[in-house]
Amino acid sequence: MRKKTKILVVGGTGFLGFHTCLEALKRGWEVTSLSTKKPPQRRFIKKVKYLSCNIKEKKKISKTLKNLNFDYVINFGGYVNHKEKKKTYESHYLGCKNLANYFLIKRIRLFIQIGSCIEYGKLKSPQVENKKADLKKINSVYGKSKLMASNYLLNFFMKYNFPVVILRLYLVYGPNQDLNRFIPVIIDGCLNNNKFDTSSGIQKRDFLYVSDFIDLIFKVLKSKDSKGQIFNVGSGQPRKIKGVIEYIRKKIKKGKPNFGKLKFRKDEILSLYPNINKTKKFFKWFPKINFETGIKKTIAYYRK
Repeated sequence: MRKKTKILVVGGTGFLGFHTCLEALKRGWEVTSLSTKKPPQRRFIKKVKYLSCNIKEKKKISKTLKNLNFDYVINFGGYVNHKEKKKTYESHYLGCKNLANYFLIKRIRLFIQIGSCIEYGKLKSPQVENKKADLKKINSVYGKSKLMASNYLLNFFMKYNFPVVILRLYLVYGPNQDLNRFIPVIIDGCLNNNKFDTSSGIQKRDFLYVSDFIDLIFKVLKSKDSKGQIFNVGSGQPRKIKGVIEYIRKKIKKGKPNFGKLKFRKDEILSLYPNINKTKKFFKWFPKINFETGIKKTIAYYRK
């Protein structure tokens, strides 16, 4: 009898981890989630094995994963509230470092690190993978922690042939995302016909629907020769934040955004979007869900 493929999803109780676990189960894989908390009821999946552990604690990783073997590891782990600087650094950098050290002596096929577009700092958009940001010029602790994690993993690849691929995400959205994220915040505000303050909305951002992201994840897991590389993950079609808010308001026919009421953050980057040519070519992947369809599907979910 053929052995089941085994995958560990670090941060499997979160938005992206949840969708990854679902897809892995559809493929008949054995799925384990490693997170600090239990999943909320709406993201609980019956056939997933849920383990609890804070990845900043090296000894607890070893204890929690003792006697377990995996083919693949995907690291979505990390503290969500980036204003909490210490927890952000510990989870996104030290946590990643601990995972890499643990799995270095394990025979895994691939370790996917979920990176961030903030790792590029203020490098001009569209950002490309071969451009390196100066760590000292990245203002946010989150961005620095993510870049430090990437550098650590790439060094592991160079020294020990550690099988890592780094995916630098832009804004992924869709059903089951928490209400503390941009698209859900706007949809919720409009559905409730609330008045809500926003910035002027001149920022440019890239939005990718979650099913396209999941499609890419499993192409990466099947790929050969992608190890030791960085790939941008986005739609490649930037949109102004104001236009996104207006589009959602128009579709819902409610909502009262107050543009210009919120000031930009000190570390705000006005133009942030990727060049995705390398990703498309390497994995023969392209986004299938356009923005209008993705927003329609997402609004339908939150209406429920």
